[in-house]
Amino acid sequence: MSLIEGLFGAIGDFTWGWSLIPILVVFGIFITCLTGFVQFRFFGRMFRVLSSKNQSGDPNAISARQALLVSVGGRVGGGNIAGVAVAITLGGPGAVFWMWAIALVGMATSLVECSLAQLYKRREPDGMFRGGPARSIIHGLGSNYRWLAVLYAVCLIAAFAIGFNAFQGNTVAGAAEESLGIDRWWTGGLLTIIAGFVVFGGIRRIAKVADIVIPIMALAYIAMALVVIVINIGELPGVIWSIVANALGFEEAVGGGIGAAIAQGLRRGLFSNEAGLGSAPNVAATADVRHPISQGITQSFSVFIDTILICSCTAFVILLGDVYAPGEEAIDGIVLTQQSLVYHLGEWTQYFLTFIILLFAFSSIIYNYYLGENALTTITGHPMALNVLRVVIMGIVFLGAVAPGATAVFFFSDPMMGVLALVNLIAIMMLLPTCLRLLQDFRRQLQNGVQRPVLNPDDFPDLDIDRTAWTGEAPKN
Repeated sequence: MSLIEGLFGAIGDFTWGWSLIPILVVFGIFITCLTGFVQFRFFGRMFRVLSSKNQSGDPNAISARQALLVSVGGRVGGGNIAGVAVAITLGGPGAVFWMWAIALVGMATSLVECSLAQLYKRREPDGMFRGGPARSIIHGLGSNYRWLAVLYAVCLIAAFAIGFNAFQGNTVAGAAEESLGIDRWWTGGLLTIIAGFVVFGGIRRIAKVADIVIPIMALAYIAMALVVIVINIGELPGVIWSIVANALGFEEAVGGGIGAAIAQGLRRGLFSNEAGLGSAPNVAATADVRHPISQGITQSFSVFIDTILICSCTAFVILLGDVYAPGEEAIDGIVLTQQSLVYHLGEWTQYFLTFIILLFAFSSIIYNYYLGENALTTITGHPMALNVLRVVIMGIVFLGAVAPGATAVFFFSDPMMGVLALVNLIAIMMLLPTCLRLLQDFRRQLQNGVQRPVLNPDDFPDLDIDRTAWTGEAPKN
């Protein structure tokens, strides 16, 4: 067992230790420049997804907004509450600045990977769409690279569907036990039943649940943070200056100075927004949209919501209070955020935060499940495979909830996520010219006065595109 742990530890050190984060940052900057700062040029267009006028005309299809909310539900999680607190504790206020920076860069990376997932999506017999990096590899790079798609799919199932869902179950049960005194068995049982009801309904039910749950949890958390900001508005300029000063080395809040701020900010930012990791494109491909770039823009907005809005809320709640003290002994991430809220608004907020954590974790569970489902369909088309996965996921969630020590078994999660991120980046690099062609087509239509550009497969005869996915016609059985 120790040999296996050592092997996965070495993989984790190789990916997350020195190779993956610099590659993600450099590649994100490269994409930003090559696309002409696309995330800034189309920033105003991102908000269109919130309007009902820009939704699919098919009531049974997954709309762009639903796909956005499912991906937001997956990106937003413990990293937005505990992860930000850890970044500030270890890297000082300057870590927040670098979280913002990596999010702005990551918006371009997310646009590219999600646009490619849309381009190579396939329409299923039930009219729904499937896509993601695995299918982008198979149909974009060719069948000779199927082994790379299978490697990606296996890593995605291991990291997200199995490993991270055990941790999410543990997070929910632990929060309920600590704040409300509810036994882990009750929480685990209820969470497993609800999760089972959702995942057995497939992507349609997942999207409908996300359409309700995600706005509630995001808006509630943002509203509470805004209250904290308003009552401390006089101190806000000083906090913002502290963030910038620490980030650029004008002040030093923790040992390691600017180096610690950059390292923690980039690491926590990438873990939180998932740009370039290859997870969100699986959900992005389910949306019924007119042009692949449209969903790319939408998913770029998802990164903005995750880091620039929600992570910033946590940062301001912590830095506007007196609980955090630079350079002192670290406080557990969740506890630091919780104590900061109590400092600002009173004891009731710890129960409110528990409720928010429950929603964050639940949305992540159904998101992680769908990633596993989509990956499994790349490996096998056996009709029983998905039902087996659903039962396994329910068992994993329950195990993580009732036996917190069991989550240590899933030590392979982070290393597997590192491998799938590297595979995803290889695919993006190889398919980037294709995405640039899509972007050029999208911009040309806008310049010609087309308000909502439409992909015409005839303009890309050399690409392996499922034409039924872009005509609105389901395949005939």
